[in-house]
Amino acid sequence: MIKDDYIQPTTNNQQPTTILVTGANGQLGKTIQELYSENTSGLDFKFVSKSELDITSEDLVESFFKENKFDYCINCAAYTNVEQAEKTPEIAFKVNAEAVKNLARACKENNVIIIHISTDYVFDGEKKTPYTIDDIPNPISEYGKSKLLGEQHIQEIMESFFIVRTSWLYSKKYGKNFYRTILNLAETKKELSITTEQVGCPTNTENLANYIINLITSKSIDFGIKHYCDSREMTWYEFAKQILSENNLKNKTILVKASNYSTFAKRPKNSVLSY
Repeated sequence: MIKDDYIQPTTNNQQPTTILVTGANGQLGKTIQELYSENTSGLDFKFVSKSELDITSEDLVESFFKENKFDYCINCAAYTNVEQAEKTPEIAFKVNAEAVKNLARACKENNVIIIHISTDYVFDGEKKTPYTIDDIPNPISEYGKSKLLGEQHIQEIMESFFIVRTSWLYSKKYGKNFYRTILNLAETKKELSITTEQVGCPTNTENLANYIINLITSKSIDFGIKHYCDSREMTWYEFAKQILSENNLKNKTILVKASNYSTFAKRPKNSVLSY
């Protein structure tokens, strides 16, 4: 569903706002494309995947920005395999930090406003109340550390930027995420053990996409770090329960509360963001 109220009409003598979207094959990139790419009223998108633009290459990024004119760059590209990042952190840092530095430099040089998607994993999760933009980051995983470094590169290089941290992002249609995993498991498992030890605000990619586009169409100059997540706070167990309920599967699969949640990577217990 396209949110027409976020789109501003273009007059005959007004040039459309040009927007580069990196990470086009990810769940957020695909959502933005679905909701907004067909709406030509004032927005002109260019969606690129890794094969079309390798943002880890400084030379490729530099030449790409010189050959194309953009007003905004929405960076949805990220290395999000939290477990693997602990074992091969150099990959996570290459995509989540060094590549972000490349984009920031190109955006700075070409007067492009960057909208960079970050994560609740920049915090350690020990706080008992929601995290605000004034809280000091303290990541406990290599993934979180790589995302924080990417944020720092942007802040050091640029002035006109939005860093949007979000929590427990999921799409009902695209990508590998908790929502789609639960639905897939429910087809083959009669019982699912889900942790109650972590709390966050599951955030639908459609809502985040609308928030991002509103930053553009409203021509906001309130630059800096932003927090965006859906409003309801819950555990992974509660989220799984909601997923089964809204898909009429609650009588098919039994959910079991699990207090222990063993993973290779440390994960924040509290991922609730205040905005």
